[in-house]
Amino acid sequence: MLPRRSLRLRKLIVCPFRHSLTLPSHPFYGTIQTVKILAVSDEVVERLYNLCANGQFNDIETILGCGDLPYPYLENLVSLLNVPLFYVPGNHDPDYHTDDPLTHAEGGSNLDLKLTRHRKFLIGGFGGCIRYRPDGTNQYTQTEAYLRAFRLLPHLALNRLKYGRALDVLITHSPPFGIHDEESQAHRGLKAINWLLRVAKPRYHFHGHTHFQRRNLSPSETTLGVTRIVNVFPYKIIEVNH
Repeated sequence: MLPRRSLRLRKLIVCPFRHSLTLPSHPFYGTIQTVKILAVSDEVVERLYNLCANGQFNDIETILGCGDLPYPYLENLVSLLNVPLFYVPGNHDPDYHTDDPLTHAEGGSNLDLKLTRHRKFLIGGFGGCIRYRPDGTNQYTQTEAYLRAFRLLPHLALNRLKYGRALDVLITHSPPFGIHDEESQAHRGLKAINWLLRVAKPRYHFHGHTHFQRRNLSPSETTLGVTRIVNVFPYKIIEVNH
């Protein structure tokens, strides 16, 4: 009869991925890393130019754009702060074409339906909103949004196998369905985003699109499970931890 240590070794050899499948969603390795981000959406705030130029945002390390902003605005922020920009398009942004410079922000990364790793943070993006006009740009029915979200599954699964978690930060234009959204068709949330939050379990979800928080009718932050959901309109300064 083999000793216990040998039996355990045999099990690991037979099923080498057995223990990797039980990793916690957000394991910590070493010291906690903090990154201060500037998240923006939907409205140009020219005062930010002065704040950046005066050095008050010198500790900002990343810009996240949640849609419906003129790309020159995002480009100016990148030039002033000299930090990476990750963004998704909103329903008032043009269709993205790689050969058309007017359809993307120079110096930034369009993360619509993409994942990236930045300073050990896993960031993913999902652009657009609910369809409220038949010919609307970056607008989707609930079913169309689900089909788009499913395209992220292979990348999320690969992240979980490689890093022990699927996602740290999700940026979207639309809010989730029933969270920070409105009853009007144009500002109803996407159910596909709720699904992404359940599957990927990011620590942070930043979105735009709904502006009613300006009237103090609803809080701009909500916690759902392990996820802190933030409506960043028109901008927020947030520290994210990993």
